Amino acid sequence: MELRLVILLVLVTFTTFAQQIDVVDFKTAKADIFFGDLSKKDVSGTVTYTFKVLKDIDSVYIDARSFEHIEYILDGEYTGNLYNDKHLIIKHPFKANMEHRLQIAWKTRPKKAMYFIDWGFEGGNKQIWTQGQGKYTSNWLPSIDDMNDKIEFDLTITFHKGYEVISNGKLIQVKDFEDLNTWHYDMKQPMSSYLVALAIGKYQKVVEYSKNGIPLEMYFYPEDSLKVEPTYRYTKRMFDFLEGEIGVAYPWQNYKQIPVKDFLYAGMENTGTTIFSDGFVVDSIAFIDKNYVNVNAHELAHQWFGNLVTETSGTHHWLQEGFATYYALLAEREVFGEDYYYWRLYEYAQELREQDKGGKSTMLLDPKSSSITFYKKGAMALHMLRENVGDVAFKTAVKRYLEDHRFENVESNDFIDMVEQEHGKSLDAFVTLWLKTKAFNYDVVLESLKKSVFIQEYLMVDCEAYTSKCKGYLSSGISDEAKIKVVSQMPNRLEKEDFKNPLKVRQAIAQALNKVPLELKEDYETLLDDKSYETIAAALFGLWNSFPKDQPKYLDATKNSIGFRDKNVRILWLTLALITDDYEPENNTIYFNELLDYTSSKYGFEVRMNAFSHLNWIRSCGAPCQTNLKEATKHHNWRFSKFAKEMLKSK
Repeated sequence: MELRLVILLVLVTFTTFAQQIDVVDFKTAKADIFFGDLSKKDVSGTVTYTFKVLKDIDSVYIDARSFEHIEYILDGEYTGNLYNDKHLIIKHPFKANMEHRLQIAWKTRPKKAMYFIDWGFEGGNKQIWTQGQGKYTSNWLPSIDDMNDKIEFDLTITFHKGYEVISNGKLIQVKDFEDLNTWHYDMKQPMSSYLVALAIGKYQKVVEYSKNGIPLEMYFYPEDSLKVEPTYRYTKRMFDFLEGEIGVAYPWQNYKQIPVKDFLYAGMENTGTTIFSDGFVVDSIAFIDKNYVNVNAHELAHQWFGNLVTETSGTHHWLQEGFATYYALLAEREVFGEDYYYWRLYEYAQELREQDKGGKSTMLLDPKSSSITFYKKGAMALHMLRENVGDVAFKTAVKRYLEDHRFENVESNDFIDMVEQEHGKSLDAFVTLWLKTKAFNYDVVLESLKKSVFIQEYLMVDCEAYTSKCKGYLSSGISDEAKIKVVSQMPNRLEKEDFKNPLKVRQAIAQALNKVPLELKEDYETLLDDKSYETIAAALFGLWNSFPKDQPKYLDATKNSIGFRDKNVRILWLTLALITDDYEPENNTIYFNELLDYTSSKYGFEVRMNAFSHLNWIRSCGAPCQTNLKEATKHHNWRFSKFAKEMLKSK
C-alpha cells in the first residue's frame, strides 16, 4: 500500500463523521445485487448514486460496515478505495451546486441487517431477509445511515430460479437466465436507507386491491395456503379505513407483506414492504388467541407515520411509534368496535402505571425511553390530545402535518404547531404534561376512559372481597373482560353453570384452576373441545395434573393436536406422554426424539424455545439437547440467544 494512502487511512480513522445533510444531498440509488456462496453469506454488487453538493467540500462518504472489498468511480473518471471499515471516503474538490454520479462496487459477508436462514444444511425453510432499522442497511448495501437523507432506491437482484425475490417498489420485469432470474424493482419516491428491504424465499401470493386501486400483495409459504385468509383477515378493510381516517392517500406504489422465519421483531414497516414474523401465520382456530391484526395495522400505519414523514432523531421517536400504535388501535376499533378500543387503552394504561410504580417512567422526548413509553404512552398522548382539541382540529392538523412534510424529516414541534394552528389555542400545558414529564398521568387517563360505559362496568365489578353479588356475575350480561376479572379473583368459587360462558371466559377458567375439583371434572373436560389452542393446552395440563388415573384418556383425546406455530399443544403432549406411567412405553423413544428434534435449527426459534423449556422441565436436556442449546446462544434473534444463555447458566 502506498504511503499516501496509509497516512489518509490513519487520518480518516480519527475523523468524526458528522451528518452530511448540510453539505450534500443524495438523490437516487440504483443497485445491482448478487449472491455467491449462500452458506457463507456472500453478497456483492454495484450501486450508483446521484447526488448534489450544497457547499464546497473536499470529501463525501458512504456508510459501509466491515466490507471485504469496496471501491468507487466518481463521474466515470476518478477512482478510489479509501475505506476505514465503516466509511468509503471520496476525496475530491467538490463545488457547491454541482451534481455527481458515484458508482460503487463491493463484496461482503454481513454480520447483521441481512440474514441467511437455513442455508447451512439440507431442508429447512431457506430464506434471505433484511432488517435495517436499528441494524443499518450499510451492513450489506453501501448506503446512508442518517435517516435525514432520503433517496429514491431502485434494486435489481439476481438469484436462483424457484425463489420469489421481493423488494420495495414496483416489480418492472423478471429476466430469465439459465439457472438464475433477475428481478428489477422501481421506486418512485425517496426514503431513508433503513427502510430498504429485501426478502427471498419460497412464496406464493394473493393480491387484493384497495378502494383506490393500490395492489395489496400478501405472501405466504405454499404449505400455508389454508392460513392465508385468517392471517391477513381485515387487511383491505383496515387499509381503506386508514386512508380515509388519515385523509392522505397511501404514498407508495403498492403494499406487500412477507412472513419470514426467525424475525427479530413482530414486524417491520419497510417502505411499502412489511416483513413480519411467520409466528403470526395462523389458522382460524389460532386467530382467536394470537393473530396478525394489530401488527398488520401498526406496520401499515407506519407507511404514513415513519415512512412518509420520518423523525429527525430518536428524541422524536414517538412521532413514529406512538402514531403507529394509536392509528392501529383506530383501525382495530373499526373492525372490533368501540369497547375493544377502550379496553386496549385501559390495558396500556395499566402497563404504563406499572412502569411508573417501578420508577422506570421516562419522557416521550427522551431518546433512551422504553418501547412502552414510545408506543403506548405516545398512543395515549394522542388519544388525550384528540379529546382535548376535538376531532375536526385533530384530523385536519394530522392531514396538514403529513402533506406539508411529505418525504421530509420532522420534530415534535412540527406536529404540535400544526395542531395549535387548527385548535387556535396554546398546547404548552399538554406538551409539558405528556412530552416533557416522566410520570404517567394515570388518574387523568382513567377519567377519560371512564367515558366508556364498558370501562365503567369493568371497574365496578370487584370480587377481591367476595360478596353474594359476585355469585351471579358469571351468569349475568356483563362483558367477557369483566367476567375474566371475576374468574381471576375467585377461582375457587367456580360452579358448573360458569362453564356455559363464551370461549374467552372458558379459557380464563381453564387457566385459573391449578387443581380441578371433582364436581367440576365433567364440565372442565369439555374445554378440550374448545376452538382455542391456548384453552386446549391449559385444559390438557389441568386435567392431567388433577386426575392421574385418567391421564391416558386425556392424552388420547389430544394426540393429534399441534397448536400454534410454536407447537404449544404438541410439545406439551409429548412431554406429558413421556412422564405418564405406562403410557405407550413402546413409543417413548419416538416421542423423545420428536421432542428433541424440535430443538434443532431447522425449526423456528419459538418452537425451539418451547421444546428446550419442556425438556428442561422434565430434566431431559442431555448431550444432543445441550449441543443445540449452545448453538442457539449464537442465534441472530436476541431474545432466543438470551434465553439459551440463561438456560445454560442455570444448568
